[in-house]
Amino acid sequence: MNESTASLTLDATDWRLLDLLQADASLTNQALAEAAHVSAATALRRIKRLRDAGVIERYTTLLAPAFAGQGLQAICEVTLDRQGAEHLDAFEALAVAQVAVQQCWRVSPGPDFVLVIHSATMSAFLALSQALFTQNANVRNVKSFFALKRAKFDPRVPAP
Repeated sequence: MNESTASLTLDATDWRLLDLLQADASLTNQALAEAAHVSAATALRRIKRLRDAGVIERYTTLLAPAFAGQGLQAICEVTLDRQGAEHLDAFEALAVAQVAVQQCWRVSPGPDFVLVIHSATMSAFLALSQALFTQNANVRNVKSFFALKRAKFDPRVPAP
């Protein structure tokens, strides 16, 4: 979020457009405008304003992890030995550089980080865990939880 985002006021039309885009970012501008009950020019202008302000970070396509060969999903809690800003930043940089790390969260209280990892096999997960955890002298503790079933996944931010 940038400075202009903090001072930006969103009305019901903005939220309708955002909700529609979060559900299906592949909508054409015309389809988006029709679904939001605004003109195509209004939809285009408002979406551009929301992108320029940083409200819309990016557009993406979500693949089914199993289809993409990413059959193993793990949620890892990571506690560091030293929690100084430079140590937290260093671990975070190492984690986000790994393609298999889909999400990296700094959390409190409890562990220092929670990672969501997708890998093709247990062997691939083991190699990643050695690079991220075992070979890192500052990692004190790791708990890995392996997903058996994904009951819900919805990255949308709800309208207030």
